Amino acid sequence: MSFDAKAELSAALVNDLSLKELVTGGFHNRLASDVNAFPRVVFTELKNADDSYADNQPGSSEVRFQISIFTDSNAVSKETKVAKEIDRLMKSIGYGRYDSQDLYEEADKVFHKALRYMKVFFEEEK
Repeated sequence: MSFDAKAELSAALVNDLSLKELVTGGFHNRLASDVNAFPRVVFTELKNADDSYADNQPGSSEVRFQISIFTDSNAVSKETKVAKEIDRLMKSIGYGRYDSQDLYEEADKVFHKALRYMKVFFEEEK
């Protein structure tokens, strides 16, 4: 049943004009191609697993993503606005936020805001 949630999320991110304007460093799956471009967003699929079995068939899938916002000292003022726009977008496509952490990558001198979201897809939605 595993749904290609990465394709859905990727399309939603790159097609959102408000986010595209704010996130000048681009949207990346797992790894950023330009680590010097800020702010940038990196999304990582944490879980995509079948669930709710009946008659040996899954009735749903649980999908979880971490969306990381990376900023440097020049772009950190945009972090909150980017986070709010991501939250708006994620909720519009059916995800709920279950965690948020403000981090600082000491080795790279980069601010990192990690947002975690979850969505349950039911068989008929796919």
